[in-house]
Amino acid sequence: ACRALYEAVGGRCLVFSMCDNRLGSLVGYAGFLEHGVVPVMLKRSLDGELLAALCRDYHPAYIWLPEEDVSALPVREGCRAVYGAFGYTLLKTPFETEETPLYGELALLLTTSGSTGSPKLVRQSYENIRANTESIAEYLHLTRDERPITTLPMNYTYGLSIINSHLYAGAHILLTDKSLMQREFWSFLRGGEATSFGGVPYTYEMLKRLRFFRMDLPSLRTMTQAGGRLQPELHREFAAYARDTGREFVVMYGQCEA
Repeated sequence: ACRALYEAVGGRCLVFSMCDNRLGSLVGYAGFLEHGVVPVMLKRSLDGELLAALCRDYHPAYIWLPEEDVSALPVREGCRAVYGAFGYTLLKTPFETEETPLYGELALLLTTSGSTGSPKLVRQSYENIRANTESIAEYLHLTRDERPITTLPMNYTYGLSIINSHLYAGAHILLTDKSLMQREFWSFLRGGEATSFGGVPYTYEMLKRLRFFRMDLPSLRTMTQAGGRLQPELHREFAAYARDTGREFVVMYGQCEA
């Protein structure tokens, strides 16, 4: 599927990838990165005016998006579908120009987590991604036996680093867009025997309200936290929970600009 997607694109260019946590989004990201196509990782629900402005500024050659979103795409005029797989569609756009060649080491563009208004994009090189991925996989001792469940958006650097490091380890990734507040998320976690999840401070605030410490989650081994400073008392509570239940609680730091 990754190869077929690349053949539909036809060569190195810039692609807007409208992300959610499902297979089509992941196949697009992996296929683009593996074959030298540069994705701009954007949230699927990005405001239409912002998307149109980004198209005018960055001139993407293609847009990769859920097939059900094509009819409502605010910049669909002049676009045509050239490929589809796993519920996603590749649209050729009329925006591409040859005025701005892509830097050879540019691998992808990510929005910063703190952006307001029009997203600010950070350039990531292939070496950036490789070094970050290997460092995380080594520090967390990741193996192919891991089964992380997605709790963060794929277009968010923290969510993407979880995907990168577990793909590198050959692990099985449990993809879901369900939130912690939905029963379906916890059913999927238990049924898929998830071994880990990551969260920002808000995630852990919600977990406490959901009485997470009382939950029966036998497969869970690791919890990671980044994306802002966790309140000290909450930090202590989750650290104590991890200690008392034989789990790992790893507090990290923001990384997009780094």
